[in-house]
Formats: sequence, structure tokens, C-alpha cells
Amino acid sequence: MKIKSQKDFWSGLMFIIVGGAFAIGALNYHFGTSARPGPAYFPFGLGILMAILGAIVLFKALTIEVEGGDPIGHLAWKPLIVIVGAIAVFGYTLPHLGMFIGLPLLVLMVSAAGDEFHWLEVGINAVILTVFSWAVFIKGLGLTIPLQPSFMGG
Repeated sequence: MKIKSQKDFWSGLMFIIVGGAFAIGALNYHFGTSARPGPAYFPFGLGILMAILGAIVLFKALTIEVEGGDPIGHLAWKPLIVIVGAIAVFGYTLPHLGMFIGLPLLVLMVSAAGDEFHWLEVGINAVILTVFSWAVFIKGLGLTIPLQPSFMGG
């Protein structure tokens, strides 16, 4: 069988692997019921949907002819490293510096991974995302996420 679109083939394969891993990982948790879903309910469903989407994309890559084979370009290392590093920094800073510092720091670092960086846009984006996250996770869902640095009593 000939691969007719390299990009779709590898994208579909990645979706299948990641979706399958989430679904398998969710099996270690309690499912609950439809009325009272447990911690496995959402990641399992999302993983299955992701794997199905990947299978559709993979099937398309093997059946629909694309001009030139749609080859994969070079791997963008800078954005990959910056984004993964920013998420790691956020994971470390959230419990220590709180949401009001950690989230804007995440937005700033991830924005630096792109080719176009404008301070005003990044600042507005950071404020909107922080306020929205506070409204959803703290006020809406009642989660106990630190808002300010731990040395300030957060």
C-alpha cells in the first residue's frame, strides 16, 4: 500500500498513538456512571475520539492522492523546545508563584516561540487568559489553585 500524503499519514498515526495512550491510561481510574462520571470518563472518551480521528486521517492518507505526496518539511525545533519548556516551567511555578504570575509567564514564553512577537498583544492575551482561567477554574468549578505566590500567603 502506497502512502499518498506523508503529512496526513504521520499526523493520523500520531493521533492514534496519543489517543490510544490516553484511553489505556484512563483504564487505571474509576469510570463512574453517566450521571456521576469518574476521573476516567473524560480522558477515555477523548482518547477514543482522538484515535478515531487519527484513523480517519490515516485512511485519507492512504486512499486520496495528493499532488507531490505532500512531504513533511523540516522539524521546527525552536518552537517545540520553547513550548515544552514553557509548560514545564508553568508546572513548576503554579504551586510556588500562583496563577496570577504563572499563567502570564506561560503565555509570554509560548508567545516567544513564534516568529511574530508583539508585547501589547501578548500582554492583552495574558490578561484575558488569566481572568478567564480564574473565572472558570476558581469561581466556576471551585478548584483550589493558588492565585498568588506562596510567600505572600497564596
